Formats: sequence, C-alpha cells, structure tokens
Amino acid sequence: MAKTDEEFDYQDGDITCKGRLVLPSGNDPRPGVVVFPDIMGIGEHSLGRAHRLAEELGYVALVADVYGNGIFPGFPDAQDVVASWISKPRDLARRAAAALNALKRHPRCNGHLGAIGFCFGGATVLALARSGNSDLRAGVSFHGVLATPEAAAPGAVSAKLLVCHGADDPFAGEAPLMGLGGDVKSKTLGEFLEEMSAAGVDCQVIAYAGIVHAFTIPHADQFGTEGAKYDEVADARSWKAMASFFNEVL
Repeated sequence: MAKTDEEFDYQDGDITCKGRLVLPSGNDPRPGVVVFPDIMGIGEHSLGRAHRLAEELGYVALVADVYGNGIFPGFPDAQDVVASWISKPRDLARRAAAALNALKRHPRCNGHLGAIGFCFGGATVLALARSGNSDLRAGVSFHGVLATPEAAAPGAVSAKLLVCHGADDPFAGEAPLMGLGGDVKSKTLGEFLEEMSAAGVDCQVIAYAGIVHAFTIPHADQFGTEGAKYDEVADARSWKAMASFFNEVL
C-alpha cells in the first residue's frame, strides 16, 4: 500500500512548481515516473494515476505542476496557456525536465525514469522526448496532443515511446489545434508516425477504433468540448499496455 501523497516542491528557474509525490511501500530504490496532468492541472485524475503507479506497479510517482506555483489558470483560460506552451516546445520540455530532474534526485528513485501524460500532459511527454532528454527512458502519451512546431530531429530521441490514442480523436486531424488558435495545427496519427519513423524513434502507437479524446478521464465532459468522452474499456486496455511497456523498459 502506498503512502498518502505529499507536497513536493521543485524549481524551474525562478518558478516554484508544487507537485505531489506518492511513494510505494518499502524502502528500496525503485524506478520513478512523472505524471503530467491534463489541461485541468493537478487533481483527482492525475493523483489517482500516481497512486496506481505506486500501489499497483511499485513506482515512485510525481505529479508535476506544469503551470507553476501551484496555480491552475481556470477553464477556459487554461486553453490559451496550453496553446502557448505547445507552441514553445523547448520551454515546455524545460519545465517537464525540471520535474524529471527533481524526481531523479529523490532517495527512493533508482535513476530509471519514465513519464506519462494525458491530453496536454501527453503533449508534454512528447515535447520532453523530442528535446532529446537523455534521462527519460520511457514515455507514454494517453490521448495526447501530437502537434508540434518542431519535429523530432533524426537520432535525437533516446526515450522509447508508447502512444495510446483514440482513432476518432477530433484533435488529431486537419483542424486548428483544439480550437485554441495560434499557428500550431493538429497532426494526424499518420503524420505523427511519419515523424517518428523519420527520426528513428522507438515508438509504438495503439489506436482504439471508435474512441475519441480524453478516454481515460471520467470528468471529460467538464472540458465542454465535443469529441471528448470517457471510455472504460479503452482506459483499462491502455493502462495495461503502459504497465507492460514500463515492465519491459524501466
């Protein structure tokens, strides 16, 4: 049984990020996994996933505070913040790396590091991987935003990736990114695979037929966005795929 989650502050330059840490039972060093939340920020969903990582799989789990200062900008204002982050992938990767580095230094972490992310969090995992971060061994995106203004460079990505995506996710297509505005356009699954292949990335994509965006999030209807819906089966299958992937790589 994992301990109750605890406050875990870390720095990205002058910004204090207020994450939440969940430790597995025992005292032995274990792999660490950073959880990057959806657009709603740290909450019941991301904390629940961190507890499952610790309790079911025995990982040291850190829920990252991507917005910084423990502040959630509120919905729908968060849409503009997310659009800005995604349009600046190097800044997003730096913020993500701050969480990864902090977790790496924790005495319960054995230095083997993974990351998972949901929606915006999935985009954060992919930005971290595309940046060539050498500490990240494995990254998993659940219905993440695939778009980026800076494609992965050939040979730059050392992390192994698993992308679990709804085949009917409307945010992977020709429309402007999530309706958020800006210059970044959505990317289809096919275009994403072409990017990964061209860059020589060890990347596996699982597409769930008939499934749309946010399929792991029971409160998906709160996004107020068409094409976002929870699916119990896809949620369970994608979690099992992640567990198997981490067992192999971490």
